[in-house]
Amino acid sequence: MSDDDAPPVTAEYPDSAFRTTGTDHITIWGSNEADTLAFYRDLLGMRLVLRQPNLDDPSQTHLFFDTGDGRILTFFVGDRPSNPHGQRGTTGAVHHLCFSVDPERYEEVMEALDEAGRGYNVFDRGIFHSIYTQDNNGLVIELSTDKYDIPDDRRADVLATTQRIREEDGADYAKDEHLAAALEELGLDATPYDLPDADAGVGGVE
Repeated sequence: MSDDDAPPVTAEYPDSAFRTTGTDHITIWGSNEADTLAFYRDLLGMRLVLRQPNLDDPSQTHLFFDTGDGRILTFFVGDRPSNPHGQRGTTGAVHHLCFSVDPERYEEVMEALDEAGRGYNVFDRGIFHSIYTQDNNGLVIELSTDKYDIPDDRRADVLATTQRIREEDGADYAKDEHLAAALEELGLDATPYDLPDADAGVGGVE
């Protein structure tokens, strides 16, 4: 493709049906918990702010790390050996990419996906809402929106407090009520956004 035919590179927003508002989290197929903690927490200094079962497969554990700016990196880990010998097709591969969308335009996002002929699923994930679709290569793309207005610089505090509250509650995973309680404890607004009802999106986790 010649430069004349190449798509324009510009700082202007495209004329699209909606815009993402940032990167929410990236989830990786990890190996095992001990090696993952040793590298990301103990070597790189990332805080482990949430730990719970993988809601789609509770035989695995879902680890949430704060990368330093409130953006989250997560891993599905199990009883798998680590493999330091380059990119793999399973352990170390990307499970899905998640991008944030404006909660006030959440239903517009679904309408735009419908118009584009893209199939999708909508789930209430307990502490956030998610739309799952696929890109042109079949990579799973999650479009996530918060249930509450969580400041970026307090996200790690909110998740870690939610983790403590759900553990005290004896719950298997973080739920809306745990998040709301964490916000109240931290003195943050716990008024929920008006989001549509959705299936729980919990596979085998009570």
